[in-house]
Amino acid sequence: MMNGEPLYLKQNIQAEPLVDHWYAWPHLIPPATAARNITERHMKIMNSYVSNSQIHLSAVNNPKMMGGPFIALGGGRVDEVRALRDRIKTERKDLFELSAAIGELDNMMRTSAKGYSLHPLYSQVPDILRGYVELVYDLNHQPSFRMIEPLLYKSRYYDQSMQSLMLSAIRSDDRPFLLSTPRLEDDASLLLQIPFASPVIDELFRLKSSPRRGEEIEEMLGVSGSHSELLDSFLTPEPPPRYVPYQGPGVRWRYFGHACILIESQGVSMLFDPVLSYTYESGISRYTYLDLPDSIDYVLITHAHQDHVLFETLLQIRHKIKNIVVPRSGGGQLQDPSIKLLLEHCGFRNVIEATEMEEVNIGNVRITALPFFGEHADLDIRSKMAWLVNIGPHSMIFAADSCNIEPRLYEHIHQEVGDVDALFLGMECAGAPLTWLYGPLLTTPMERTMDESRRLSGSNFEQGRSIAELFRCKEVYVYAMGQEPWLNYITSIKYTSDSLPIVESDKLLKWGHEQGITAERLFGEREILIEQAPLAAAAAQFASHSMG
Repeated sequence: MMNGEPLYLKQNIQAEPLVDHWYAWPHLIPPATAARNITERHMKIMNSYVSNSQIHLSAVNNPKMMGGPFIALGGGRVDEVRALRDRIKTERKDLFELSAAIGELDNMMRTSAKGYSLHPLYSQVPDILRGYVELVYDLNHQPSFRMIEPLLYKSRYYDQSMQSLMLSAIRSDDRPFLLSTPRLEDDASLLLQIPFASPVIDELFRLKSSPRRGEEIEEMLGVSGSHSELLDSFLTPEPPPRYVPYQGPGVRWRYFGHACILIESQGVSMLFDPVLSYTYESGISRYTYLDLPDSIDYVLITHAHQDHVLFETLLQIRHKIKNIVVPRSGGGQLQDPSIKLLLEHCGFRNVIEATEMEEVNIGNVRITALPFFGEHADLDIRSKMAWLVNIGPHSMIFAADSCNIEPRLYEHIHQEVGDVDALFLGMECAGAPLTWLYGPLLTTPMERTMDESRRLSGSNFEQGRSIAELFRCKEVYVYAMGQEPWLNYITSIKYTSDSLPIVESDKLLKWGHEQGITAERLFGEREILIEQAPLAAAAAQFASHSMG
């Protein structure tokens, strides 16, 4: 280490959160969805790679196959993938049994629940699930079940030893797609076997702004021997530039890429769907971790897809977050795990659940949770929300991937909240089919035509224009498009001028310009200052939030 001098973590050190060497996304935290993804996604991909790695090499090099179930390891390292597969089979037998039991339970409900009392069927629930599930009908006598998620987290099926962080230097935007490629160790990576809830993670990322001596860092991370030299290369005595918070009388919002926007006004800061780039040389200007305030009053999450709940970013800023506001789930459905529970089990505190039309009040700042339809392939998923932010006289809707499939919804909302100055809307209107993300949760095959008809799509031009017109928006911003190249490992999106989302959003921009309103598709970075009278109350009251 460098002469015992205080050292910082370099700004280009990526920290990938892993679950058994697979990139951690929201469905790898709850035990039930983790079990299904391990058996129905990870094992199938690894088996395929071990069988014929050259097919994967060809597919990864084909732009039309981006985001597919193909490992991007250049066709090599087959023995390591085989060893990882075999180790997971051996060490995660409990999760293999849990996955099989979920399939058995689903089949039993389909074949045995015919509208009569479900009480006799409890004895037929697979033994390892008994006491963890409730059997139910809907009002049309269609059977289903719900999981008692808090108890599953306390069972042997939630194992923090699966979790780790892999540190390495990042110098470009190219990274393997997160759902398809396990992260294997090499000479340039440092694997830290630390559970996500560990306070050591907060201390690690405080090193980006608060230095410590090298010996202390080694001891804190449990690093020794040959790994010490690699860790040393991740550290620097050079302090980062200090963040300068917005101190004007109005509002400043900054676009960080995709659906990530930071709002600052009168000492109150709000960060939506945090997905950040690291700092390194690039031809595309961008905001990074260096452009976040030292303290973030509210982080707001629109929904639990991997491009909106990104643990790689959230874990790095956890020590800055005072409150994190999330949509409330439906309560135990396999496809809709609780965001609050998964964040709390990953070490987040002050997680606030919001239901539709509830408010968070912070002095003169008001945040309202709005219903969110679409983009979830018609699955019954409740943990999704758009956010209306009122700051003094100004109002903004952050609708991310909301799809205006039922215009009457927005008419009802408009009656309650009135006109809105600015609309932020996702227009990824050619989304992937249901099975791309939710396939591992299905226990029976799905017809291809049915799958293709049920997509993870946002609004098209007509749907977006309808919202903007209804709320009489003065500004319309298309965002959450996944276009930034540093997001390819999350979204696997590369548009051309002929791509439907570009064509449809171009129509919206043209319409906006014809109406004389601001209309822009955000990309890279963007800053807007909104002038207004001072909001003295906001700064004094940001700590006292209320729900109602």
